[in-house]
Amino acid sequence: MVFGTCNVANVTIPSGSGGTSTDQTCGLGIGSCASNECCSLAGYCGTTEEYCRAPDCQFAYGPACDANKVPSGTNTSSIARTALGSVLYGSTGIYDCVNAGDMALTFDDGPYIYTSHILDVLDKYNAKATFFITGNNNAKGAIDDTTLAWPALIKRMYTSGHQIASHTWSHADLCSITSAQRKNEMYKNEMAIRNILGVIPTYMRPPYSSCTAECGCEADLQELGYHITYFSLDTSDYLNDSPTLISNSQTIFSNAISNSNPATDEFLVIAHDIHNQTSEVLVEYILKSATEKGYKPVTVGTCLGDDQKNWYRVDAGSVLGG
Repeated sequence: MVFGTCNVANVTIPSGSGGTSTDQTCGLGIGSCASNECCSLAGYCGTTEEYCRAPDCQFAYGPACDANKVPSGTNTSSIARTALGSVLYGSTGIYDCVNAGDMALTFDDGPYIYTSHILDVLDKYNAKATFFITGNNNAKGAIDDTTLAWPALIKRMYTSGHQIASHTWSHADLCSITSAQRKNEMYKNEMAIRNILGVIPTYMRPPYSSCTAECGCEADLQELGYHITYFSLDTSDYLNDSPTLISNSQTIFSNAISNSNPATDEFLVIAHDIHNQTSEVLVEYILKSATEKGYKPVTVGTCLGDDQKNWYRVDAGSVLGG
């Protein structure tokens, strides 16, 4: 994989403790790998995808972990983060839409090889969605790497009227890392999205829904000017990615909306665009069922009554690419 240019001076790469490993093992209390190596989830140093892919690679002990890659261009840490609009920032987060009849369909973890087909299906139904983008996970390469498909795909999302939001740089558990590391996860994803679109999002979703006041995450994300966005309907598609199991996710969805009324009800739905069966089966099922029931598929911002101009911040230091 070819990654975007690394500029280590932009964002501090976390370092582990215990010195450099002498026996190719790594991790807490053991030590770090060499500068060109990654520390696998199992605690071994290596250089292949198995060792380096995020979020599994222990980035505090593997300098070459994908999570430690840094997008090119100016760091976003110093940009103004004025509150835009009236939607809740930080705090305990957002779980529901405010407009009856709206269904906000959201996708986490992409873009990936299945995302393009999902966009085709959304176009077919004239539906809008929100994509919570992860910058460099699952060994897909950095989203702003112009040798890969991701920049063009993200531009297609954006120009088609879908909402671009952040799902962190490497899909780290935000309550399992330090405040500085948490902010770096957000800055690096901002930089990559900025490199593609010239803007950074104001909406985000924490990986694993892990962001509490106790760990300091809520305060950090409020400081960074983010709307922490969760969901009210979990399709559990990540548990059902096979032709024989995807009907479970269809049933979850149909059961949730069967006794609902679009005159009074709304839904904030989570799925993942990294799964084949979500792309091939579930998305069309959701859109067909929702529209037949009378729901309007919209972005998160729309379902919260937030003006589109509030969904992004313009970064004057942008380095547009791809």
